[in-house]
Amino acid sequence: MKTRKFLIIAIFFCLISSNSLFAQFNDYGIKGGIQGFGLLPDTDFRNDDIKISFLGRAVVRFNLTNLLDLELGAGYGILAGDDPVNDYWKTRIIPADLRFLISPFNSKLVNPYIYGGIGYLKWDIQDKPVYLTPAPTKENGGDLFAPFGGGFEVKLSNSLLLDLSSGYSFTFTDDLNYYNNKDSRTKGANDGYWAFGLGIIYVGENGSSDVDADGLTRDQELELGTNPDIADSDNDGINDGLEINQYNTDPLKKDSDNDGINDKAELKEYGTNPNSKDSDKDSLSDGDEIKKYNTAPLRSDSDFDGLSDDSELFVTKTNPLKSDTDNDGLNDGEEVERFKTSPIKPDTDEDGLSDGEEVLQHNTNPLKKDTDGGGESDKKEIDQNTNPLNPEDDIVLDITTPIVLDGVTFATNSAELTPESEKMLMKVLNTLNAYPDIKVEIRGYTDNVGNASSNLQLSQRRANAVRYWIIAKGIAPNRVTARGYGEQDPIADNNTKEGRRLNRRIEFVKIN
Repeated sequence: MKTRKFLIIAIFFCLISSNSLFAQFNDYGIKGGIQGFGLLPDTDFRNDDIKISFLGRAVVRFNLTNLLDLELGAGYGILAGDDPVNDYWKTRIIPADLRFLISPFNSKLVNPYIYGGIGYLKWDIQDKPVYLTPAPTKENGGDLFAPFGGGFEVKLSNSLLLDLSSGYSFTFTDDLNYYNNKDSRTKGANDGYWAFGLGIIYVGENGSSDVDADGLTRDQELELGTNPDIADSDNDGINDGLEINQYNTDPLKKDSDNDGINDKAELKEYGTNPNSKDSDKDSLSDGDEIKKYNTAPLRSDSDFDGLSDDSELFVTKTNPLKSDTDNDGLNDGEEVERFKTSPIKPDTDEDGLSDGEEVLQHNTNPLKKDTDGGGESDKKEIDQNTNPLNPEDDIVLDITTPIVLDGVTFATNSAELTPESEKMLMKVLNTLNAYPDIKVEIRGYTDNVGNASSNLQLSQRRANAVRYWIIAKGIAPNRVTARGYGEQDPIADNNTKEGRRLNRRIEFVKIN
């Protein structure tokens, strides 16, 4: 008997002093439930014929540490069996006990445990054996008992567990079957019983529990309004704990910033800020940039043209995905900020030259058709090889009829051009540059004063002087011929001073 008691006590103390490194099954405040057991008596009599023995029990369990639970239980039951001459005995038992449960390891769904404890057993003989040797003992009483055993909890839901257990209860009495065999080979051995049971346990969580393993306690989740039983309350793909502790997003809203993109997509796919509707501060929501405009939600200027995406969409009406919307060779930002040209019209001044050509090639003003104000558009000057930056070369002579070059004069009786002649000669040059395929004849004329032969020679020299000036300016020699006509074909009366002046002339004539 002493050996048996010592063994039970040793097991009990080993159980309650265990320091296993494994965590408990569930973090909770209190559990409560009912259990039903089938009992197998362990007394002085053999159990040749099994009698119905049972125990109903109510339990309350308290979480003490990560490994240790305290259980308080009380029950009511019947312990029954046969005596040596097959007579029937039955005893009513009312146990109340305190147990320590240790969970050495667990999974998410199953929690094995071992237990040991101490309690008080009230018992009362209901049916007594008829044939007893030696004489019967007392009919009722109360004694200590020590339960120990093991079991496991199976998680049915976050608040409901199925409890399966088995164990042995050692009592500190030998009178449960109305028989105390002091002289038998089991002298001094006390009665006991084996128990095999099934129970339903309700779990009441405490404030520090984290049933859904999302990193937030029950108290925190209740305060936040999140579901303490679901790790991702808003079903956005990010658990509540990460939303609160790491990302500062709203665990109750899939789209914390109401930009049309859920929090997980912003964090994992696009890299945008789930707490800012407009991550790049361009006045366009991230959702619109991604779904509507296809612009970059992390870059205020998607096409790197110097204009923000919202400015392109709503102010300049340019393409935020294309740096040069009108394909004129200037990016939209340069056109708007630097050159003040239209970013959606390739030729702002409608002179026939694109803005890019004017700025980058000709250095003309893309906002003025006629940069030099000389009367000809920039495009026409470029086409006729005149300088669009020089107003003096803008005038081109009409080549459809012979032209008297008014202003082309010479020193008296000389072929030397006067400085005043250059203005008109520049028009001649402009005309030849404007019409690179034409050939012309320069004709020289005199008045009738003096010798006719001398006048003819003078007119030739003067025509030659004009031709040489033109060739010196870059016109091919084969395009220009010179011929003196002397006194021929007067255009005014030689009898007057003014008439003679008009007859002393140079004419410009297209010959093909």
